[in-house]
Amino acid sequence: MEFYRKIYENLLEWKNNSKGRNALLIEGARRVGKTTIVEKFGKENYKSYIIIDFRIASKVIKNNFLTNLIPNRINDFFNILMVEYGIELYNRESLIVLDEIQLFPKAREAIKDLVKDGRYDYIETGSLISIKENVKNIVIPSEEKKIRMYPMDFEEFLIAENEKQLLFYIKKCVKNKTALINELHKRAMYCFKEYMLVGGMPQSVKEYLLNKKNFNSSDVIKREIIDLYKNDIKKASKKYNLKILRIFENIPGFLSKNNKKIILSKIDDKNEPLLWLSDSMICNLCYKCDDPNIGLAFSKNDYSLKCYMGDTGLLFSLAFSENEIINQNIYKKIFHDQLSINKGMIYENIISQMLASKNIRLYFYNHYSKDKHINDIEIDFLISNKKKVFPIEVKSSKNYTTISYGKFKQKFKEKIGISYIIHPKQFQINSNEIKMPPYMLPFINLYE
Repeated sequence: MEFYRKIYENLLEWKNNSKGRNALLIEGARRVGKTTIVEKFGKENYKSYIIIDFRIASKVIKNNFLTNLIPNRINDFFNILMVEYGIELYNRESLIVLDEIQLFPKAREAIKDLVKDGRYDYIETGSLISIKENVKNIVIPSEEKKIRMYPMDFEEFLIAENEKQLLFYIKKCVKNKTALINELHKRAMYCFKEYMLVGGMPQSVKEYLLNKKNFNSSDVIKREIIDLYKNDIKKASKKYNLKILRIFENIPGFLSKNNKKIILSKIDDKNEPLLWLSDSMICNLCYKCDDPNIGLAFSKNDYSLKCYMGDTGLLFSLAFSENEIINQNIYKKIFHDQLSINKGMIYENIISQMLASKNIRLYFYNHYSKDKHINDIEIDFLISNKKKVFPIEVKSSKNYTTISYGKFKQKFKEKIGISYIIHPKQFQINSNEIKMPPYMLPFINLYE
């Protein structure tokens, strides 16, 4: 089963514009589909291609990078590749993929010489690439264009489910700023909940669809991926790998708290463990903004933040054991809006995932009242353009209050543009406020 991935268009754009002048580095968490998409791209756009997978690359291949990338031996370098992989390479018609390149940093350093040689195109793929221990002994090549790959987004999920007509209708309603017909709203919310529980990891989606939409089939795959992440974490620097693992395993607990915040001083004097999870793209970090303004980063609080899972389907499997899911009928409760505990956590995480996939940096805001000894203002997400701040509130229930939200708007009214409330109900627009169901978020221009 092959899935449509938007990143394919980015690969085509790179090939057409670069013409061999730089390599493409695809960063992404493990199992988001990096290798699959570059293999498809190689098959469909080149006369030949070679994928060098550094998880299994032979000593001959690794020594080739170490010894033959010098001017008078570079022909030997390519001849060894062709012989080892049994594939002919053609000048300006072949692609060489350096897969899981973080496992062999010297290959990444070699990009400078390979691009300069100019014979072939190069794509690097990997996870944990920006972690310090993977690059500290090499010179990072400037001949790289970086692009991030995320789990399948909601649009890709709908296409995988053969819901193209529903997708077209949602986009049409977003463009016209109108609500969906009630029956199609219910159908869109059902698909959204499927996406929220299955997640966007291609293998999880594949198992779900191949097994007649069996959630337990996808859950098996998700738990395998979680175990893979835990093994990756254990291989991290021994200075803080146990701290990384502790944070990772406790993400559901952090997000279940009322304020969902992590205070760094309680975990580590430095922020390496959280940066590790962020750099690996396993998680998305959301920083507190102390003074909401058009430059949110200027008042970013590095010591107060939230940590969301990069894929909400994985969060769901991390939060609940197999027995809990089965014995408590959790899937059924979520589809019937009967899960009171953790539902808000899951909804907020999926919105963080949708925003991150738009390459939006995540910020939140809260205000502590010394008189009341509580946070009297809490805003889930903030985004901004060069003129205004746009608050985003996430509501998982149809019945909710907006007291905190109202106080924020009153406090910062001169700085606020459009305000957004994401809720399970129909689309509504009123003056400077838009209320919309979560399935509309990927398709709306948030900076209007």
